[in-house]
Amino acid sequence: MQRVQQGDTVEVIAGKDKGLRGEVVRVLVKKDRVIINGVNIMKRHRKARPAPGGQQIPAQIIEFEAPLHLSNVMVVCGVCDERTRIGYRLADDGTKMRYCKKCNAVIEK
Repeated sequence: MQRVQQGDTVEVIAGKDKGLRGEVVRVLVKKDRVIINGVNIMKRHRKARPAPGGQQIPAQIIEFEAPLHLSNVMVVCGVCDERTRIGYRLADDGTKMRYCKKCNAVIEK
């Protein structure tokens, strides 16, 4: 089970976007990175290029959310509304669940 999962609210704790909060759009498990909605916006300049049918796609500047490393974000607890570390417990039915280390509340997606 991952500490940070898709749909979690996280806060950036390091880098140019320090202090910003956002929802996790995607988790890149093999690269230990997350993409957060509205955080770490980058721009990519694209050249004009030909398209099928003799058309021309114009040059453009594309804005997108770049991935952040997992060590630069912390999960925000929904109950106490603070960034927190994540702990794990076993439920009565044997499933593993995440909880907030500050207020001991179960963290749901």
